[in-house]
Amino acid sequence: MSVTIEPIKPLIGGVVRVDKAHLCDDEVVEAVRTALEERGVLVIPQIAVSDAEQLAFTDRLGERVNFTRRVPGSDASAPDVYKVTLDKKINTEPDYVLGTFFWHVDGVTLDMALPKATVLSARKLSNTGGATEFANLFAAYEQLPEEEKRQLEGLRVIHTLEASIRPVYGHPPQERLDRWRGMAQPMEHPLVWTHADGRKSLLLGTHADGVVGMPGAHGRALLWRLQQWAAQPDFVYRHNWQVGDLVIWNNEGLMHRVIPYTDAGRVMHRTSIGGHERPGHLAAKDSLAKLLEPMG
Repeated sequence: MSVTIEPIKPLIGGVVRVDKAHLCDDEVVEAVRTALEERGVLVIPQIAVSDAEQLAFTDRLGERVNFTRRVPGSDASAPDVYKVTLDKKINTEPDYVLGTFFWHVDGVTLDMALPKATVLSARKLSNTGGATEFANLFAAYEQLPEEEKRQLEGLRVIHTLEASIRPVYGHPPQERLDRWRGMAQPMEHPLVWTHADGRKSLLLGTHADGVVGMPGAHGRALLWRLQQWAAQPDFVYRHNWQVGDLVIWNNEGLMHRVIPYTDAGRVMHRTSIGGHERPGHLAAKDSLAKLLEPMG
């Protein structure tokens, strides 16, 4: 075979060994698709793809999707490649990138099927920080006590863009709140997501802002506790980037975050693969109102 995949940790991660000339071969694409379901996140070390090669690989894995057209970071030459950077010449609104310092799932605050997978390549690195952590939400659910699984079944969670960026500012000015609220609408998703193949995962992240039917404080306490559970070392892989690395992860079953960095020179190029599962729907106004009531 022209590809081999080696596990990184028992519950998460794999290293893909493949020559760039064979990256889009049928057997490589099929092996990557299969391993993505089994390992969650895959690393192709220092393969150094161009934007065109990254887009071609993305298209072989599935139908590409672009859900960040409303934020700076793309250009006319490759509109479906989003540049993740704090460089103000490329990104004039850093809120979205700074929000990635906290656990999140891509696209969860948009009224669309969640992106199936994300493809990220390292073009320039920061001097400090900048590693990316991935947490396996399938394994986090599987290893919960059976009684807790029963308690969580059926719970619904409100996810908002505002909550995902709130840690960046603490008390943001009204103009920023209005900007965020205009970019995405609050979504309601199951806490335990039963996927089309029957597998179950938690659906968590900093964007999880409360539990439907629970007082705000109680719901957030539950979500934060579960996020801590899902981020324990057995479920997490930390990738320390090298220039040229290409990483692909199952966005439907992993949350991720970047270790904070301040170097504006760090540049990562992201492409996304569209999904077909839509676990949630727009949140009801009465559910949103409950989030503001500490005791319900």
